[in-house]
Amino acid sequence: MADARALDEVVHFTSGLIRIDTTNRGGGDCRERPAAEYAAERLAGAGLEPLLLERTRGRTNVVARVGGSDPSAPALLVHGHLDVVPARAADWSVHPFSGEVRDGVVWGRGAVDMKNMDAMILAVVRSWARQGVRPRRDVVIAFTADEEASAEDGSGFLAEEHAGLFEGCTEGVGESGAFTFHDGAGRQIYPIAAGERGTAWLKLTARGRAGHGSRVNRENAVTRLAAAVARIGAHEWPLRLTPTVRAALTELAALHGVDTDLRDVDALLDKLGPAARLVEATLRNSANPTMFDAGYKVNVIPGEAVAHVDGRYLPGGEEEFRATLDRLTGPDVDWEFVHREVALQAPVDAPAFAAMRAAVEEFAPEGHVVPYCMAGGTDAKQFSRLGITGYGFSPLKLPEDFDYHALFHGVDERVPVEALHFGVRVLDRFLRTA
Repeated sequence: MADARALDEVVHFTSGLIRIDTTNRGGGDCRERPAAEYAAERLAGAGLEPLLLERTRGRTNVVARVGGSDPSAPALLVHGHLDVVPARAADWSVHPFSGEVRDGVVWGRGAVDMKNMDAMILAVVRSWARQGVRPRRDVVIAFTADEEASAEDGSGFLAEEHAGLFEGCTEGVGESGAFTFHDGAGRQIYPIAAGERGTAWLKLTARGRAGHGSRVNRENAVTRLAAAVARIGAHEWPLRLTPTVRAALTELAALHGVDTDLRDVDALLDKLGPAARLVEATLRNSANPTMFDAGYKVNVIPGEAVAHVDGRYLPGGEEEFRATLDRLTGPDVDWEFVHREVALQAPVDAPAFAAMRAAVEEFAPEGHVVPYCMAGGTDAKQFSRLGITGYGFSPLKLPEDFDYHALFHGVDERVPVEALHFGVRVLDRFLRTA
C-alpha cells in the first residue's frame, strides 16, 4: 500500500504543478517544459530514467518505464496531460495558478483536469521506490503536452514518432473515471470510462455575392450560413446505444431497482434520476455551433461567412454524422474537419476493468462501480493507434456537494485533499495488481 509520505507528496505535487502555468490557448501557444521538468525530476528521484521528448520547442512530454515482476505479462500505460485550459484570475476566488491549499482543498487550474492525476502517478511510483515494490506488469508512464488542443505536440507525436517506448502496452488508463457521483438518494456511484465519443471539430464556409447592404441580395453568405447553423443547432439526433452505454444503463437500472427497458430509454432515464447525467450525453451524436465569423462593416454584405461547430460522434457513428452534416449544411455551405479523432470503445468484461473495479471497491466498499462512455475525448484516442485499449481511471472520493464535471474548465477548480489520498491508494492498488 502507498506509504504515508505518498499522501503528503500527492498534495504537494498537485499544488506545485498548478503553480506552473501551462495554459494552452491553442495554435501552439503553450509551454509545458517547466512542468515536464518538474515531473521528470521526481521520477528520477524514484530511480527511473525519464525521457523528455519534444516535437516543438517547449512542448515537452515525459515518458518512463517501471519494470514489472512478471516479464510474460503485457505492459500497462498510465498517462496524464500537463497542459490546462485558460483561466481568468478576475473570475476566481483564489488566483488560478496559486496552488493554494486551504481548508483541506487544493485550488487552481488543473486541480481536476488533470494535474491531480499527474501528482498521483508521481506519488505512487515514488512510494514504490521507497518500499522496494514492483508492479506485476511493466508500467509505462507518460505525461503529455497539448491534450487541451490537437495533441499534435503530445500524445499524437509520441504515438507517431516514439511508438517503441510503448512496446508491449495493451491497456492504458488516464482521465476521467472512478470519481464519486452522488445520485441524490444516498448512493455513491463510481463510473469508469470504457469508451469515448469521437471528436469532429468543423469549419463551415458559406460563399455568396458581395454587395451593398441596402440592395436585394438572394445570395447572401451570412444568410446562407445562419440558416445552416440554425438547422444544425435544432437537429434532433437519433438514439444510438453502444455496448458501453447499454452496460451502463443495465447496471444503473439494477442499482436503482428498476426494469432495464431499452425500448424506451427516455422513460428509463426518468427513473434513474440524477444518475441519468452519466449517460444522457452519450446516447446520440451531437453537433453544437460555437463560433461565427462574418462581415467587416454593417453596410457591406460579405462574400464569405464562416462558422465552427463542435461535433461528437459515437463509436460506429461517423458515417451517419458525415451524411447528416451534408444534409444539414445543404448545397450553399461547405464543411470540413478542422480536427478529427476516432471514437473509442473498451470491453467492460475485461480483466483490466475488473481490476479497476476491485481497487475502487477495496477503498470505497459503499460505492457502486459502473461503466460509462465519455462525452468528450482524451489522449487515449492517440494511444489507440498503438493498439492500446483505453480506460478513464483517475480515482477521487468526493463529497456530496462537489460537482466534479462543473469544475472541468470551470471557475474555482479545486480538489479535496482527502480525494487525492483516496486516489493514491486506489491507483497504487490497481497499478500493482492489474
